[in-house]
Amino acid sequence: MDTQQLRERLLEGLVIPAHPLALNRDRRLDERRQRALTRYYLAAGAGGVAVGVHTTQFSIHSEKVGLYRPVLELAAEECARGRAASATEPIGVAGVIGPTGQALAEARLAVDLGYHCGLLGLGALRDASDDELIAHAERVAEIIPIFGFYLQPAVGGRLLGYRFWRRFAEIERVVAIKIAPFDRYGTLDVIRAVADADRLDGIALYTGNDDNIVADLLTPFAFRGPDGEERRARIVGGLLGQWAVWTRRSVEILERTRSARPGSSEELMSLLRLNGELTDANGAIFDAANRFRGCIPGIHEILRRQGLLEGNWCLDPGETLSPGQSEEIDRACRAYPHLTDDEFVEERIDDWLII
Repeated sequence: MDTQQLRERLLEGLVIPAHPLALNRDRRLDERRQRALTRYYLAAGAGGVAVGVHTTQFSIHSEKVGLYRPVLELAAEECARGRAASATEPIGVAGVIGPTGQALAEARLAVDLGYHCGLLGLGALRDASDDELIAHAERVAEIIPIFGFYLQPAVGGRLLGYRFWRRFAEIERVVAIKIAPFDRYGTLDVIRAVADADRLDGIALYTGNDDNIVADLLTPFAFRGPDGEERRARIVGGLLGQWAVWTRRSVEILERTRSARPGSSEELMSLLRLNGELTDANGAIFDAANRFRGCIPGIHEILRRQGLLEGNWCLDPGETLSPGQSEEIDRACRAYPHLTDDEFVEERIDDWLII
């Protein structure tokens, strides 16, 4: 798949789950369940997977932990199997983080393993200037097409303003941006920057705002560019931790938002109600009450309850569900059973768990 084909696929709008890390009781990689997760996402209709990202736990990038290559390899192998079984090639997105030397090495590895683009995290460059950030991105883009990433500061990101995104949008090999500041002003900064750079036909906009998914997908954005012309933008898909659970329903939600755009006000109101319900459920899973401290264990807990993971363990033994979070997840599951895909998983999980 060349860069132009990649752009076209991303611009179609895809469900791209942020892939979790499957661990056993000893907090070692559980290869069987790691493969099962990728199989689940592809069977659910996801257009690709993002691996080595925040939901996979940034610790895997550490040489001491030594899991970056093995985890990327497993997902790449399952995506290759998915490609062989389907006419549509899953998009592989590899998380690329750290100082420039590390990011370049990770980008080269991702290319070698067959990944299509790199989700470029800038959290490690917390004190870098915009000039330094752009130079960093340009060097990585020489190796792999870039999926930009505005990660909220509460979970390791940094503030990135309109001026940065305006310059970032001019990098030719930027193919998409995951907008995840959990902030409406920051979200508008990114979309306006891409519009002002006249790159809306070349950079796909993806929501990473797990607290506002459906509304992001429904909202028509319009800006007056520097030339005075109106430019209209849409967020076409999502690369989300929330979509790492209940993925079959996520695929259905994305399709509903597409068909509702020219549709009835009744369907629009139904989807806006769904936005509130999904945000409430996400608040429980992501542990919003505790500034997202239990975000990754919360995702793991849903997958554990479905049988896809053995436990909700993280690499860091101190990263656990917050007090009361399990009860909040219970409440969300009772309140919104239509958001879950338990039956879909139950019918197929035995096949996914076969090595």
